[in-house]
Amino acid sequence: MTTTEAPPAEIGRARTRKEDQHLITGHSTFTDSIVLPGMVHLAMVRSPLAHATITSIDTTAARKAPGVVGVWTGRDFPEQGGLACAWPITPDMKSPVHLPVPTDTVNHVGEIVAVIAARTKAEAVDAVELVDVQYSELPVVTDLAAARDGSAPVIHGDLGTNVSATWVFDSGEAGTGGNASAAIEAARSDPDQIVVERTFRQQRLIPAYMEPRSTVCDPNGVGDQITIWSATQIPHILRTMLTLSQGIPEGKLRIIAPDVGGGFGGKLEVTPEEVATIMVARQLGKPAKYTETRSETMMAAHHGRDQIQHLTLSARKDGTITGFDVDLTANMGAYLALVGPGVPILGAFMYNAIYKIPAYRFSCTNVFTNEVMTDAYRGAGRPEATFAIERMMDELATELGMDPIEVRRRNWIRHEEFPFTTVAGLTYDSGNYEEATDKALWHFGYDDLRAEQQRRRESGDRIQLGIGTSTFTEMCGLAPSRVLGSLSYGAGGWEAASIRMLPTGVVEVVTGISPHGQGHVTGFSQIVADRLGVPFENVKILHGDTNISAKGLDTYGSRSLAVGGIAVVKAADKVIAKAKTIAAHLLEASEDDIDFAHGTFTVRGTESSVTIGDIALATFTGHNLPDGVESSLDSEAVFDPENFSFPHGTHLCAAEVDTETGKVTIRKYVAVDDVGVVINPLLVDGQVHGGLAQGIAQALYEEAQYSVDGQLTSGTFVDYLVPSAVDLPDYITDKTITPSTSNPLGVKGVGEAGTIASTPAVVNAVLDAVRQFGVADIPMPMTPARVWQAIQDGSTTAGSNSSSMGGAA
Repeated sequence: MTTTEAPPAEIGRARTRKEDQHLITGHSTFTDSIVLPGMVHLAMVRSPLAHATITSIDTTAARKAPGVVGVWTGRDFPEQGGLACAWPITPDMKSPVHLPVPTDTVNHVGEIVAVIAARTKAEAVDAVELVDVQYSELPVVTDLAAARDGSAPVIHGDLGTNVSATWVFDSGEAGTGGNASAAIEAARSDPDQIVVERTFRQQRLIPAYMEPRSTVCDPNGVGDQITIWSATQIPHILRTMLTLSQGIPEGKLRIIAPDVGGGFGGKLEVTPEEVATIMVARQLGKPAKYTETRSETMMAAHHGRDQIQHLTLSARKDGTITGFDVDLTANMGAYLALVGPGVPILGAFMYNAIYKIPAYRFSCTNVFTNEVMTDAYRGAGRPEATFAIERMMDELATELGMDPIEVRRRNWIRHEEFPFTTVAGLTYDSGNYEEATDKALWHFGYDDLRAEQQRRRESGDRIQLGIGTSTFTEMCGLAPSRVLGSLSYGAGGWEAASIRMLPTGVVEVVTGISPHGQGHVTGFSQIVADRLGVPFENVKILHGDTNISAKGLDTYGSRSLAVGGIAVVKAADKVIAKAKTIAAHLLEASEDDIDFAHGTFTVRGTESSVTIGDIALATFTGHNLPDGVESSLDSEAVFDPENFSFPHGTHLCAAEVDTETGKVTIRKYVAVDDVGVVINPLLVDGQVHGGLAQGIAQALYEEAQYSVDGQLTSGTFVDYLVPSAVDLPDYITDKTITPSTSNPLGVKGVGEAGTIASTPAVVNAVLDAVRQFGVADIPMPMTPARVWQAIQDGSTTAGSNSSSMGGAA
């Protein structure tokens, strides 16, 4: 028997992205690129006030403006329903009605009060200034603490409170650990223990995706179907939610997400602008398009983060943690977004991180303010959790005079202890924190940098050096449907895929995942090429159109590969099973004697074989099939994970601080990540680099700020500082591989890892550089002004935090 050499494996190959050719050569189709016959263009009239009653709207002048074909206020849309929130985290959660175009009251700056349609975009925008809206101002709430404690005016009078819900997890009550409150109280009176309390602020962030949101609606599709193109991450969820909230039959809705220019969670939303565009198109009976300006993106699209974290940790004086209590106040903004209430809850399961914490309590209170609503932003709850615990590990090390790495080693789960059920109730299936940390320390030159740091301190160098650590894990592959059900989420976490075997050798893969820059087309092509043994170039990936991909739950939460990719694998395996039956028939052999490898079915022990491409053609002709076998290899599969995947890693940052100016320079950054089996190293590196940029941006640059009267004062890129390449360091990246046991590929998520890990690494490094001046904390972003002021304030700043030793109050 002769054998042929196997083709090189696709999985693990650093292929350049096949989708980039059309994206970078001007052949892409973004939503704003779409032009339809008779299409009108929309502009939104937005409230300049954060909280007010609408007393009157005069549209007379705007209706007479050149090119204007219609002007609508909220009262002109009697059909509009309130936008839905899909995550009622408690049975008594309070949720105000959120009309796409309000009729009576505005609750944040930028809320839509009227919609203008014109022949051109310029004519629509010009007419905005002609709409005369009269308001009666109402009290504005922007203070989270006041919103929570009841001292602020109630925003939504019918709710009677600014608190939407309080969600609590207690390991003692859940049976996953001890009672955190008891552990902490015992530590206060124990001379061999320490209690560390800190309050941190997770500032508000703006997703700042490359492509502003855009929607086109054609109400005149075949069979009365309404076709909607949207720059969205969630075409399938958008279709379902439009049916539930606006009463449009799901069968009449076709949602297309064409090329989408970034999202980071910021396009995981059913937006007022989408609904307004649909309502205008249906009333006019002609296509309508709305594309927002960058200023509208920053003012009216949802924001992320915005929490106050009050943390209490108890530990023995050898560094072993005995209890951890987390009390969050989370800003929902003026309304509840699609999954906004649940974002902090995702973090609830990650505050324990990689550590064997024996007792844990988490409480989150969601509150309303007169600011734009918050929702998912890259990491969605997990960056906030990682920041909290990694900052506290450094605080504990400081209080005990221990090395931060050593404190972590004392507490983390050892590799031989996997699988490990955590105090939060999750079972981590695999990991090796020791290996990732050792590799990071080697790349970093940890001991040499510590020695240099000491020399600089002793010499009183103007430029001080700090070293920051972040050893993290995250839960990815959102999500097992049963887990989501237990958390009252309004959908499942499965994903769907189908494979069509064309007679000419082309393989069409239909996925419910909808990309917006991740490289899905390339990665999925590599998986299918390996699984079916077909050329990479012969695999075509179809996505983002609910008429083509009828089932799916879309893209977020690092689920594309760990959930969507596994659905593709399972569909491919069904194709192979069907083809094997036909191969046995064609080769006149028992199916039990047929082997499959590298795209070829072979009778074991012989040279008799047939390729999967041959079988696809034979199936197409149908001339010689086994009795009772249909003429199709096409297969579909749905995958619902039984567990999350848990990537992890160690990130180390060396930061230099100019003590005379407060300027921070990242001198060295090392990221060693474990994302399981790597499908494409180039895609992984790209995701890590992009994530690092966003995490570092939170630490040093970005912050959405509101004035006390609810005005967004950082509404342009002049005031909201998104870092460019010159603001960021070179990264040293490496990986360890502990395959996930929860899926057949052994893969984990990677899209959020850099963002989750990097923020605390950078903040810890900056603080490590200036602690000698009595600085205990600096609010993010750590701008030069804030760093300089903290150094000047010295011990005054340190006094804002507290710790207790051996029973001290």
